[in-house]
Amino acid sequence: MNRIGVLLINLGTPDAPTPKAVGRYLREFLMDGFVIDVPRPLRWFLVNVMIVPRRKIQSAKAYQKVQMPGGSPLLVYTRELAEKVAAQLSNGDRFVLEYAMRYGNPSIASAVKKLCSPDVSRIIVLPLYPQYAESSFETAVVETKRVAQQLGCADRLSFLPPFYDRPEFITAWARRIAEAHEKQPVDHVVFSFHSLPERHLMRLDETGQHCLVKSDCCDQVSRVNHNCYRAQCIFTARAIAAELGLNDEDYTVSFQSRLGRAKWIGPMTEVVLRDLAQRGVKRVAVSCPSFVADCLETLEEMGIRGRQTFVESGGEELYLVPSLNDQPAWVDIVANWIREIEN
Repeated sequence: MNRIGVLLINLGTPDAPTPKAVGRYLREFLMDGFVIDVPRPLRWFLVNVMIVPRRKIQSAKAYQKVQMPGGSPLLVYTRELAEKVAAQLSNGDRFVLEYAMRYGNPSIASAVKKLCSPDVSRIIVLPLYPQYAESSFETAVVETKRVAQQLGCADRLSFLPPFYDRPEFITAWARRIAEAHEKQPVDHVVFSFHSLPERHLMRLDETGQHCLVKSDCCDQVSRVNHNCYRAQCIFTARAIAAELGLNDEDYTVSFQSRLGRAKWIGPMTEVVLRDLAQRGVKRVAVSCPSFVADCLETLEEMGIRGRQTFVESGGEELYLVPSLNDQPAWVDIVANWIREIEN
């Protein structure tokens, strides 16, 4: 029987909200050369001596604030999405679906091993990252190919590309924001994306004359910057804003989750929230369209610390727009993408 395997990949999460488990997760995450792109000996020193001993305690406390009965939010929502998509695709035993984390558990290796069975003729892989970045999408692809090569089934793989511009993805996010607006009217919308070091963008610019050189380098996605993360984020935000009927002054695009002293793409969300409050904006909605599942970066960094920053700076309320998670519309979209690739 020629069954079709499906693999959903998300970034990852510690096995438990404890310093020991968080430290183990952070070491795996940060030792990836796609994430911290310095020579391995220096990376080892930075991760194991400078970053993890301090950060594991802080991060464990943050994870404890958002932990759900079934685990971390990212794990819970990814698992529920996988289960609901599998139910959507149920057609006898034609599809077999697994989910995995690039870092932590369930691992890509364990999931691919299950899918590389003799009765599975194809494996459709969906990295759940809307925008392209080497430190998210690319590393997931590379690791999946590496494991599949070892197991002798690399030729069965096909990948869904980044979906930052897919109309159905844009509409799904616009509806989530519109639903939030109906419950709590706001004065301004902040589209907060995960940030990246500027050098991660610049090294993908083969011309060396475009990325972060021209003031409007990210205004359009073109042949020169087709894999530019920042340009794709801006495209996503503008497309959602257009569907919502927002004017330019009604929303701001910003970036969060900076780590280390390197220069990261901005403006930083924390600075934007503080500035909006000081300008007299009383109520803001924050949506995070670089994440398709709520996680530490949305629930704790934006929903707790971001709200605190905004209120302490003079604002009245920050409303965090829930991510797509396991909402029925998002389940339908993912299932339909799988059917498209199948055909």
